[in-house]
Amino acid sequence: MNDFIKLAPYASLPEESRGRHFPEPESATRSCHQRDRDRIIHSAAFRRLQYKTQVFVNHEGDFFRTRLTHSLEVAQIARTVCRYLNLNQELAEALALAHDLGHPPFGHAGEDALDTALAPYGGFDHNAQSLRVITELEQRYADFDGLNLTWETVEGVVKHNGPLLGVKADHAHPVPQAILDYDKNKMYLDLANFSSLEAQIAALSDDIAYNNHDIDDALRARLIRIEDLNDIPVVGETFRDIAKQYPDLDASRMIYEAVRRLIGDMVNDLLQETQSRIKDASPKHSDDIRQADHATASFSERIQQCDRELKAFMFENVYRHYKINRMTSKARRVVQDLFALFTAEPNCLPTEWYKLTDGKPSEQTAKVVADYIAGITDRYALDEHSRLFDVQARNS
Repeated sequence: MNDFIKLAPYASLPEESRGRHFPEPESATRSCHQRDRDRIIHSAAFRRLQYKTQVFVNHEGDFFRTRLTHSLEVAQIARTVCRYLNLNQELAEALALAHDLGHPPFGHAGEDALDTALAPYGGFDHNAQSLRVITELEQRYADFDGLNLTWETVEGVVKHNGPLLGVKADHAHPVPQAILDYDKNKMYLDLANFSSLEAQIAALSDDIAYNNHDIDDALRARLIRIEDLNDIPVVGETFRDIAKQYPDLDASRMIYEAVRRLIGDMVNDLLQETQSRIKDASPKHSDDIRQADHATASFSERIQQCDRELKAFMFENVYRHYKINRMTSKARRVVQDLFALFTAEPNCLPTEWYKLTDGKPSEQTAKVVADYIAGITDRYALDEHSRLFDVQARNS
């Protein structure tokens, strides 16, 4: 119940939830969105994020962030912002914890490999896979498949980057068929409108977390130097201010201090810009947020410019660094090899997965294989590859 804070009228009020696909009695001790959060935390897919790549392949070092640590950091930021704005903290936290559930092993390298392999059948999209995880692939409950989350949580997972259809949508990529099918046949998700303010904040909290923590990891991995960041708006200024204030500070503490300040700066900017937009729009209900002609949660132009330039810098200097390229090249080969073998010989899949195929190379088999691979961790994928392609490896 949001720590007994009275929620804003345009917040996602738990008592106004549009419910679950499979009706359930309400809890006497938790709001519906607290239950969503708890179900996500207890899911197998969430636990597996501990061994899934953020930037560095999991086995490269214990210090670097994984999808799990990243998701926890996003949740902390989203909850802080929503608390200040009197929004539904539990919904924002649930969305932050769920937003990466559909990522396959090896991060974007694994996703690219699966997308290429599934090209004849519509490709692979981690957002659509997150939907499949929470509505089908998690099998824990006696009465239904999936986690049976509330409409607001499912909507926020699907639309965390904005509307998918209509004039408000970014049409750079087609809407995955799995999302269209779910919207048509299971739960209408209003794909032409924005998501809740909590979902918008969770998405921007994701930007805050990964931008700053990728800087942290890249500096500590010595892929870049502090001085390489000099020309990036806000970032370079922050490091220079710290160097001036603490001329004898060691590099490790300087990095921590810079990341701390940058996160604080971006959070404060998000709060100020979002408050300004709320004041201008005067929303009276959460539906006003959804039906607005632009996003209500946003950074200022100053931080948006920083975000654009930082992403471009990180793409060129970190995500395409030769050491990362070597890891991602290996990762793509592992996923490609596993997909090709399991599709050609589905009887090599674990028994419970083999039973879902039609026993031969086909579209059905390919999609089952993709679900299986998307659900395993970096470490398990490497072990599977060794078991299947190293003739001397033990099949245990």
